[in-house]
Amino acid sequence: MLSPIEARQLILSAQGLTKPFTTLDAAQSTLQTFENLGYIQIDTISVVERAHHHTLWTRNPTYQAAQLDYLLEQKQIFEYWSHAAAYLPMRDFRFSLPRKQALASGTLNHWYERDPKLMQEVFTRIRSEGPLMAKDFESSKPTEAWHSKPEKRALEYLFMQGELMIPYRKNFHKVYDLTERVLPSTVDTSPPSFAEYANYLIINYLKAHGLAQEEDFGYLLKGIKPKLKSIIKKYLQDGILIKVKLADQTWLTLAENLKLLNQPAAQTLKILSPFDNLLIQRERMRKLFDFDYQIECYIPATKRKYGYFSLPILWKDQLVARIDCKAERKQKTLMIHHLHLESTLKKLDEFHHDLDIALKNFAIFNRCDHVVFANP
Repeated sequence: MLSPIEARQLILSAQGLTKPFTTLDAAQSTLQTFENLGYIQIDTISVVERAHHHTLWTRNPTYQAAQLDYLLEQKQIFEYWSHAAAYLPMRDFRFSLPRKQALASGTLNHWYERDPKLMQEVFTRIRSEGPLMAKDFESSKPTEAWHSKPEKRALEYLFMQGELMIPYRKNFHKVYDLTERVLPSTVDTSPPSFAEYANYLIINYLKAHGLAQEEDFGYLLKGIKPKLKSIIKKYLQDGILIKVKLADQTWLTLAENLKLLNQPAAQTLKILSPFDNLLIQRERMRKLFDFDYQIECYIPATKRKYGYFSLPILWKDQLVARIDCKAERKQKTLMIHHLHLESTLKKLDEFHHDLDIALKNFAIFNRCDHVVFANP
């Protein structure tokens, strides 16, 4: 039986949000974060520092974007799809193959229809000319508003089914090259068996998230959850997984995860990205942290309650507030538009003291010199 406090402690420890700063060198520390979490989501929104940098910085206050670029250059991470666009550790490359094979065979549909002739033309140009971006291809026909041009779709299809990779980005635009020219020869490219793939989904999830229910495994993967049931049953019988009770619910964890209990809670306040690995499954947050969170940049302004890009605030072992801010980079000012405190928040003086420190550090991370409250 776990108490709510113990459950949160286990989860935050697994997420790397309670650990002291590592003594590894900068790049190795960042790679360790990738390998611990399994992926880091990429997002285009730049109201504050983009999500992939923000998530890494939250776990390592000395993180700088050059570390991610270095790991890409050294081919220790690669870009592909997790539950969304993401950077993943290269050690897990072979576990991206099931999705790629399903797309290539047509058993999994992409967002739009494939155009084999155009895909071949795009592929041939890259083979001949080297790495190219979507803008290097003239559109073969007019593009409707909000729709990507056919050549961009062809590039994305080739990328998603594994024939192209993205060795780097230029001004955040994807650069595409042949997989055979990007992938290190030492990487294991043998397709995993279903048992290996299931083990990857289950064990890696629990190492990164601490606790899970059956439906959490294979999050957003179609048709795989029923197939995982027999593997989960066997892992329970073999003692690889154990059941724990939390209130009136049963959760699964690894026996080794129980070592994460009874460790000191993080004392520093952390301003999280909306796309942080801790937060991305919203129902989990409701169940485990009693925190109902929705990013509001995708809903009409008249329906927003907390602001365009409100960032959850983690303090000790709870999510206690949300802050809507924007890095005004020309003015080098971190502008705070709205701060909402949860009703569960106590010890307000201590909280505000820690928030002031966190905001100064967050401003520096966003290349800002000042923190200004729009409505002081």
